[in-house]
Amino acid sequence: MNMKLPFSTTGMTLTLDDDLDYEILESAIASMPKSEKSEDELVLEAMANPIGSPKLSELAKGKKDVVIICSDHTRPVPSKHIIPFMLKEIREGNPDADITLLIATGFHRETTREELVHKFGEEIVDSEKIVIHDSRDMDAMANIGVLPSGAPLLINKIAAKADLLVSEGFIETHFFAGFSGGRKSILPGVSSQVTVLGNHCAKFIDSPYSRTGILENNPIHKDMVAASKMANQAYIVNVVIDADKKVVHAVAGDATEAHVAGCEFLQKYCQVVPKKAADIAISTNGGYPLDQNMYQSVKGMTAAESAAKDGGILIMVSNCGDGHGGEGFYEALRDCSSPAELMEEIMKVPQDQTKPDQWEYQIQSRILMHHKVIYVLCEEYRKMAQEMGFEVAADVNEALAMALKETGRDAHIAVIPDGVSVMVKQPEA
Repeated sequence: MNMKLPFSTTGMTLTLDDDLDYEILESAIASMPKSEKSEDELVLEAMANPIGSPKLSELAKGKKDVVIICSDHTRPVPSKHIIPFMLKEIREGNPDADITLLIATGFHRETTREELVHKFGEEIVDSEKIVIHDSRDMDAMANIGVLPSGAPLLINKIAAKADLLVSEGFIETHFFAGFSGGRKSILPGVSSQVTVLGNHCAKFIDSPYSRTGILENNPIHKDMVAASKMANQAYIVNVVIDADKKVVHAVAGDATEAHVAGCEFLQKYCQVVPKKAADIAISTNGGYPLDQNMYQSVKGMTAAESAAKDGGILIMVSNCGDGHGGEGFYEALRDCSSPAELMEEIMKVPQDQTKPDQWEYQIQSRILMHHKVIYVLCEEYRKMAQEMGFEVAADVNEALAMALKETGRDAHIAVIPDGVSVMVKQPEA
């Protein structure tokens, strides 16, 4: 069988011989019953029937300073199908509301005007008040309390001073927060670097509950929910999107209740249970733009980790045309004597001394401690990948041949066409 896997903008074909024992693990979003409603209609229907909350127009009554937290350029949120309706409904409830769109950059770089236009359209960019959050600008932060973890909660003053704080977003699986969306608009969205680093500390990342699709007992999620409540995040509009970035489902209402409802909907379609743990697990990072660097590709690799048996071989198919994606991430893996030694050092780092990129190389170290990883990436960065502790291959079929040479051809193979869109749950023993 030939299967085209996402890889950069071109894709890469995997050939599976008939004598091989393999299964394909992929999200069922693509096979969802197609709604006759348009993307706009799905969002408007959710807003007309908010979960656990009055309608946005009701919430806006009597509120002067209204802030809508919007996702930044790194998230494929279809804002053109959300923000116009949120603006319209707020003004229906309060024509005099002073509205600010606060861009939740989290720990990312500033969003450019071109990216804002792509996200919202010229009309909104030209006519609305837009402020871009900078997590490193401590003068722009307000301290509003202490999180359950003990980390201080410093958020953007614009959000802290709002009479009504609401947000847009989208829900997908997340490799240590369980799911994106909802409370993540606050933390890390509009939080300071101090708060983000405290939330992403070694102890929390190490928790067995800080995994894809897990919210219960997840310490990272617990801090994020607390941040949402402390910041008075009153209302959200969150969507679920398909592979074409089109809205297939929407929820609106209370920041916690609506988010949970959206996660429960998504889980029905994204959770996959393998027949058995794999000897070889092949994953991708969904192709461009998500597979531009190795830092981001840790996400897709965790899906292969979840599908494989301890000691199984992982094959990561990700172009990584921009290289490692994080200097600290690269240097930590390059310079350590072993992944186990690096992990030992990471676990000694106190919460208030968490370093940028630490969580990413912590998860990567965890994977490398239990699995050989064969990276299929662009030729330019293969030597760099080897320096970081990976084996490399020119294409996925060469990588599979390398793996089968070690395991034998009777190995069980799990193929995960899009590692960032699935929640892999091991079958009961």
